[in-house]
Amino acid sequence: MRIPDWVIYLLVISAIVWAMFRLDNRRDDSTTTQIPGVEYEGPALQPASVFDPEVLVEVGPVASGVGTAFAIDQDGWWMTARHVVADCKDVGIIVGRRAAAPVRAIRVAPFADIALLKTDRAPEALALHLKEEDLHVGQLAFHVGFPQGRPGEAVSQLYGREKLIARGRYNLEEPVLSWAVLGHTERMGGSLAGMSGGPVFDEKGNVIGVTIAESPRRGRLYTASPASVSRLLGLANLKPEGDPGPAMTRQKYGQEADELRRSLRVAQVVCVAADAAAQPVQ
Repeated sequence: MRIPDWVIYLLVISAIVWAMFRLDNRRDDSTTTQIPGVEYEGPALQPASVFDPEVLVEVGPVASGVGTAFAIDQDGWWMTARHVVADCKDVGIIVGRRAAAPVRAIRVAPFADIALLKTDRAPEALALHLKEEDLHVGQLAFHVGFPQGRPGEAVSQLYGREKLIARGRYNLEEPVLSWAVLGHTERMGGSLAGMSGGPVFDEKGNVIGVTIAESPRRGRLYTASPASVSRLLGLANLKPEGDPGPAMTRQKYGQEADELRRSLRVAQVVCVAADAAAQPVQ
């Protein structure tokens, strides 16, 4: 007897969530690193230029795994990174232990590493602040998500613009913002993989970007430019009207990030690759 596709989908989702990421805990009970006092009201961010430094990113083949997404619309729209969901057989938003809301539609940006996801409904949407003229070199930002498949966050300082060149599963060139990592969850070491697709907040709790790549050697995180996010929303004819998240501070950004995850305004997104869905679950 042939097993229905929806049964395989649920089994694969459950197996990935249960075996790889202990999702019964959406809190990060550890303390966060203390951020030294920094001067973060520097000059205004300059427009993108042909002289911006380049950073090369290799986009590997599609594989089952997880990333981060955040709610931008009460009707069920979410935003994430393109490389997290592109070419997946099935995609789901984790809403509880061993539970995922299926993604009904995916809109990837052909010009940037960002994507939109559609579910039947979504939690309270987050406010987007996409005015690049309001950004200043040296200002602080707070990255929230699920690095290494676990709750975690980082704080960074705006370094400037770069051009991200992606090669591999898909090819593109896009302007991005480069952030110098100042601190992160104390027990979290190594790669911040899994943070991809997560929101980047200013100190007022507004989303100003999407985390899409990292360079551990350089201590950098890269985010999609606000202009790229605005462009994708325009193509999808979406006009999000969310509310700001909690105000972020250098002392308590971990607690504020916990609240965003508990309310599912920031959630894990899981990709099921075609080869994984075809395998029986043991």
